[in-house]
Amino acid sequence: MGKIKVEAGDFKTGSNSQFVAIFGANQFQMALNQLGWAGYKRANYSAKDVEEITVASEDSVKSLGGTVGWGVAGAVLFGPVGLLAGLLAGGRGKNVTFICKFKDGKKFLGTTDSKTFTKIRASQF
Repeated sequence: MGKIKVEAGDFKTGSNSQFVAIFGANQFQMALNQLGWAGYKRANYSAKDVEEITVASEDSVKSLGGTVGWGVAGAVLFGPVGLLAGLLAGGRGKNVTFICKFKDGKKFLGTTDSKTFTKIRASQF
């Protein structure tokens, strides 16, 4: 199973030692922003629940965002000057920053290793 650091969106953000998001067996397991009796509540999405997955670029983050949250997340993570460089570098290095939209309207901006991202993309075929 591959870990995903959730940078922004409709799910719990971060990558601390607690469960945040993972992808395995053609399924996303996402932590919600709500606490339950055993930690954060979780939502499971199969690969069939994905509407769109794209490598993040400045334009795709802006068009997806439409809300202050995405802009704030980008500025906090990379700084105003490094936003584009940080997002675009994701596709060429060990890590990939991407946008995932589910059919139920929920979305997130995430970062994962290139091996996990390849598995995520392969699940769409």
